[in-house]
Amino acid sequence: MTAGAAARSGASPALPPQLARAHLIGIGGAGMSGVARIVLARGGAVSGSDAKDSGALLALRELGAKVTVGHAAANLDQLGAAPTAIISTKAVHQTDPDNPELVEGARRGIPVIHRSTALAALMTGYRVACVTGTAGKTSTTSMLTVALRHCGVDPSFLIGGDLTHPGTGAHHGCGDIFVAEADESDATFLAYSPDVAVVTNVEADHLDHHGTVEAYIACFDAFVSRLAPDGVLIANADDPGSAALADRATAGGLRVRRYGRLAAAVADARLLAYAPDGARGTATVALTGSDGVPHQVRLQIAVPGEHMASNAVGALLAGLELGAPLPGLLAGLAGFGGIRRRFEFIGQAAGARIYDDYAHHPTKVAAALRGARQVAGRGRLVVAFQPHLYSRTRDFAAEFGTALALADVVLLLDVYGAREDPLPGVTGALIAQAVPLPADRVRYERCWADVPGRLADLVQPGDVVITMGAGDVTGLGPELLAELRRRAGSS
Repeated sequence: MTAGAAARSGASPALPPQLARAHLIGIGGAGMSGVARIVLARGGAVSGSDAKDSGALLALRELGAKVTVGHAAANLDQLGAAPTAIISTKAVHQTDPDNPELVEGARRGIPVIHRSTALAALMTGYRVACVTGTAGKTSTTSMLTVALRHCGVDPSFLIGGDLTHPGTGAHHGCGDIFVAEADESDATFLAYSPDVAVVTNVEADHLDHHGTVEAYIACFDAFVSRLAPDGVLIANADDPGSAALADRATAGGLRVRRYGRLAAAVADARLLAYAPDGARGTATVALTGSDGVPHQVRLQIAVPGEHMASNAVGALLAGLELGAPLPGLLAGLAGFGGIRRRFEFIGQAAGARIYDDYAHHPTKVAAALRGARQVAGRGRLVVAFQPHLYSRTRDFAAEFGTALALADVVLLLDVYGAREDPLPGVTGALIAQAVPLPADRVRYERCWADVPGRLADLVQPGDVVITMGAGDVTGLGPELLAELRRRAGSS
């Protein structure tokens, strides 16, 4: 029986031999912990290490992984036998090239493979759907996954965020479909050869790796060229970069399906109308069937924002291409409960509602704030934004300023450098100066310890408050809640 036949018959494809005993450096990351979960579920042994403990590490230990906090050569012996492969990421090589586990692995001759290579190996034998794009890929991947699960398909999946339900971003399913979020940040998605590829949008980002906008765009063309022979590209016709990619793919003989909003007359799935309703929304979509005749369907989504409705339409097209029934997909999308750190509700205090969001690119920030405005109604929209990466802050300060001006009050934190060293003159103040709002509505706070108090000073009853960014700003929401409740209790 071939691997593909095994998947279609309900039997899992065999675990790739190189992953029989996998050691993951940085195992607590979303992508790495997801690979670990799937390897464990398919009968492999997993060890790993990370710089600090976390809920992800605790969950992996409970699943049987041998995980250590801190990096040391001895960590390679946690399984009692040498790993068949060491799985790493570009970030590890960049920030810690002398990592003792990498050095020891090289001394022993243990193969070192990138996370994307490991994931590609795990996809072998499945019908693969990959979702990528500068913005929206996590939400769209999650929507597709939830919709397919509602249809009883039970796909395997790996997403760069945790679904609210079932609370994880990775799963080994019994079906023949594998859904994955494809990371374009360092072009590692070129390891995949999907049957269905969804591209939500293409615009400048990750120039710290790609160097130029042209190089960044070119990697999407290379990704699309890796489609399976009978594969299909599903592209957002409203985004200029994605639309241009679709046109080039069509000219190259690839099958392309497009989705879009009111102006996307060429779309196979047109978003004709969108009606917000608090934290929900309803879209009217015209789907073009195999007979070439459009017919309208009603698409409900339980998350706010027209951009989320657009993501849902892309997921709907992908689900149809994978053979799932339309009624089941629509019902699954209506029940989509969101993703952690994507406009995630944290709590309420002092009459204000507090949310947390991962947005860290100008387009993502603008989309998230437009959706939040729908929820805020007549209340104010207050955002505490932590820029991510010095290079991104330098390159897009003006664009961030314009996007953040969609809020009523903006508090800028300092830059979360992640893998980068500081750049002279590049701080959160650079973006604060670019926000075209009155000076009394924009503040820059350099000291993290002062942020909860400063933010609490700004909050009024009726506000919607969003902590936003890809760094440790996610911890600010609970701190703000505690501060507001403390003040309410002492008043």
